[in-house]
Amino acid sequence: MAVEIERKFLVVSNDWKNAVVESKVCRQGYLVTDPKKSVRVRVIGDQGFLTVKGATDGFSRMEFEYEIDLADANYMLMLCDWVVEKTRHYIEHDGLTWELDVFEGLNAGLVMAEVELESVTQHFDKPAWAGEEVSEDARYFNGYLSKHPFSRW
Repeated sequence: MAVEIERKFLVVSNDWKNAVVESKVCRQGYLVTDPKKSVRVRVIGDQGFLTVKGATDGFSRMEFEYEIDLADANYMLMLCDWVVEKTRHYIEHDGLTWELDVFEGLNAGLVMAEVELESVTQHFDKPAWAGEEVSEDARYFNGYLSKHPFSRW
């Protein structure tokens, strides 16, 4: 079983910009979103993915992600009632890859970073540009943001 262990932080400055190693435009839509599960289709760069996630338990949850045909992913996005648009920037910090999302559309103004860990007890150094941790605040889950955009909070 695949388990995702992820920590999320609000971004408090632009100091991350000089550390970006790669950036990709991302559109992700939700076929199912509820507290126990989500089914997401994502186009990031020139790749498509279908992802099934279980309920969050602390910092972890089951995650099953499969690469799918790009044309299929774009078609599936048209079936989604809830879509999130963002640019994802990849940043190397202290031996880990951080994914920093600059949200667009109705979520514009939200900038959030996340890091995936090998275990819930894994130590990591938080970059200076990473502020308040929001890992356990469901309002910052992309599935929630798709239905309740940041601009409407």
